[in-house]
Amino acid sequence: QVQLVESGGGLVQAGGSLSLSCAASGRPISSYVMGWFRQAPGKEREFVGRIPCTGCGGITYYADSVEGRFTISKDNAKNTVSLQMDSLRPEDTAVYYCAADAPPLGSYDYWGQGIQVTVSS
Repeated sequence: QVQLVESGGGLVQAGGSLSLSCAASGRPISSYVMGWFRQAPGKEREFVGRIPCTGCGGITYYADSVEGRFTISKDNAKNTVSLQMDSLRPEDTAVYYCAADAPPLGSYDYWGQGIQVTVSS
């Protein structure tokens, strides 16, 4: 079992930056694909980006809506994954979730509780 806890959310003005962190406990996440998702009010949850498992040879990729503005990184020593969000827009307002895809890979098995990010115009 893996427990995921997000932190770092809050209120920011449009054009600003915010960094989210996801702390994992229970098992090391180095062999996991870690993803970020978000859900805005009245909308379905959507994919934000993902970072591959360490040594798996994959690439980090993002949804078109955040490409070039958001950056995902992983610190295996701290067992954390981060989401750096720059040039934020009001449409980025949502509850953000981190998720872990454990081997055998193919679906996100563990989810955090989510954290609110609000971007004011």
